[in-house]
Amino acid sequence: MPDQDGRFTFEPIGVFHGARKHRYETPRQGVLAPDATGVIALLPQRNFEQALRDLEHFERIWVLSVFHLNPHWKPLVSVPRHREDKVGVFATRAPYRPNPIGLSCVRLDGIDGLELRVSEADLLDGSPVLDIKPYLPYADSFPDAHTSWVLDALSDLYTIEEAHSAVAQLDWVRDASDINLRGFIDVQLQHEPASRRRKRIALLSPQSGTSPALYALSYRTWRIVYTIDEDARRVTVHGLASGYTAAELEAGAEDRYGDKDVHRAFLSRFSAASFQQP
Repeated sequence: MPDQDGRFTFEPIGVFHGARKHRYETPRQGVLAPDATGVIALLPQRNFEQALRDLEHFERIWVLSVFHLNPHWKPLVSVPRHREDKVGVFATRAPYRPNPIGLSCVRLDGIDGLELRVSEADLLDGSPVLDIKPYLPYADSFPDAHTSWVLDALSDLYTIEEAHSAVAQLDWVRDASDINLRGFIDVQLQHEPASRRRKRIALLSPQSGTSPALYALSYRTWRIVYTIDEDARRVTVHGLASGYTAAELEAGAEDRYGDKDVHRAFLSRFSAASFQQP
């Protein structure tokens, strides 16, 4: 029921737990991130056990959640691709909404008590969950519907591969600094991996003979080094590099972001003062 001013108050029924914690890791759509898994933990002592009855037989569910990291809304937003100008927020799935409510269609992988295991989830860790509904293909799917400025999201995807050296370095940075660069890599490089529009991409070396061009994508003080195979529509991440110069990492140098010890340890661990063409 609304209050005397006509406003409604909603209480979460649970919370989503997953590996992706930061806004830059959010998949554009859950279906584009099959490895984006997590658990919806419903609140105890609310009789939700009965509310879940028969839900396990559905392959997908709708999850209404709260964009808890977006305190403000914007009437116009920039879209990730297709358009150079801004679009009205109601014509997008952007999180900058008057009421910060998210709608996600996720795969239901199983139910254990009050925990729902899900995948293909474009949700961030800690997202409050407001409601759960079953996905019904006959009522919820309209594949021939016009989608205005949005093109086929699957038509221009690049696959992301990690070289052996990159696996070790990405794991190390994740464990040492709680920065999961893989989510950022997926979001930034699945589409137009050489485009500098709203991306901090540098060309380290141009294509030469059979050697592909080498690029670096910046995330804060880290550089993600990669190549692109256009024929295979594949991006290969070869490794990481520090965005600091040797002089900036000298003892006593200003540490504006408080992360230079991590960079020093990274360079010592991987002996990677600079990245070479693979």
